[in-house]
Amino acid sequence: MSEQSTAEYRIEDLAHHSGATVRTIRAYQDRGLLPKPERRGRSNVYGSAHLTRLRQIADLLERGYTLASIKELLEAWDTGRGLGGVLGLVAEVQGPWTDEEVARISRKELERRFGGAPDEDAFAEAVELGVLEPIPGREDEFLVPSPQELSVAAELHAAGVPLSAIAGHLREVREQVEHIASRFLEFTTEHVFARFLEHGPPTDADAAEAAALVRRLRPLARQTLDAELARAMQMFATLHLQQHLVADGPPPAEEGRTTVTLSAETMRAVRRLVGVGHVDAFVHAATERELQARTLDDLAATHRNNTHITQRG
Repeated sequence: MSEQSTAEYRIEDLAHHSGATVRTIRAYQDRGLLPKPERRGRSNVYGSAHLTRLRQIADLLERGYTLASIKELLEAWDTGRGLGGVLGLVAEVQGPWTDEEVARISRKELERRFGGAPDEDAFAEAVELGVLEPIPGREDEFLVPSPQELSVAAELHAAGVPLSAIAGHLREVREQVEHIASRFLEFTTEHVFARFLEHGPPTDADAAEAAALVRRLRPLARQTLDAELARAMQMFATLHLQQHLVADGPPPAEEGRTTVTLSAETMRAVRRLVGVGHVDAFVHAATERELQARTLDDLAATHRNNTHITQRG
């Protein structure tokens, strides 16, 4: 038997080896997160199991779990359902969802790529958005979590877009993308992962299966977004081009078709009303309805005129 398995600690020693405070250890005991110590005379004696449990709690807290959810996980582990699979699933979900590698960039290089003049407001906003991350002790160097995102910003700035506009655009795009990500996760949870979560923490086997599904489904969100973004960009780029090139009236319509040119403000209102994916169908239906209404009006007017002429005759 190893020395660790037979180790015994007073609460102060346990606090020293685990990194927790004595007060925290007692709070965990009160919450039922930590087994009660063995009572010997007037002293409480803790063992290696207590030290292991404290390290597990610290690890789960770092992963973002609340004490309530940690208690559920530990209770499942105590009843023999296992914790290793759950932690493997957590590692899979919290791992990187991109192949990009974090880069470093100096302040001098940043200024060179963005026009050569220092812009303290732009630096501060980039840090706030997480495009740049300060490095402790290195005031003139930053981490770049997404070099691609920084390159896009540099290209837009070189094309004449102000940095403040780029930052505002990123905030708007990020809000929309976060909504899409949330909806995708709700969708996959409802139809794929609900069976793993409906009875509390999953078993090791279930957690391993769920982790494998995460690996399979992870690229699907990006693939779907890439395809839909390409479709939407083509559609709206064409509409914008038509709106800005047509000066003296609508372009000639194809035989059997009617071309309708709408203002940018109207298009935005339609998108808010029916959603991006339904704009074409809505405009088509509205146009057809208007044409039918005008045709009926013309027929009614013709009928009234003919009736009036007949009566006069």
